[in-house]
Amino acid sequence: QVQLVESGGGLVQPGGSLRLSCAASASNFRFYAMGWYRQAPGKQRELVASITSGGSTTYADSVKGRFAISRDNANNTVYLQMNSLKPEDTAIYYCNAYLLARASWGQGTQVTVFS
Repeated sequence: QVQLVESGGGLVQPGGSLRLSCAASASNFRFYAMGWYRQAPGKQRELVASITSGGSTTYADSVKGRFAISRDNANNTVYLQMNSLKPEDTAIYYCNAYLLARASWGQGTQVTVFS
């Protein structure tokens, strides 16, 4: 099981930016597909962005052009740069690691966008 620790959440006004980080304990981190999910109150958890071991990325339509996922294999870390934040981006954001049909989750970090 991979240990994942998210950081970087917080309070921000609409239009602002945050960068989330997820540090992974796996020594073979570079082989993992990584993703960021979010869950807002009363809603199901949804995929925000993902990045494969080869660096290919996908995004939810709601965040395309505003969010960017990246990874640093040398430091076992995946990032989510979030720009032009909106109130509807408010949620707990979770990091996910996936390899060989096994998924691991972080504890989540709260992002709140308020006026």
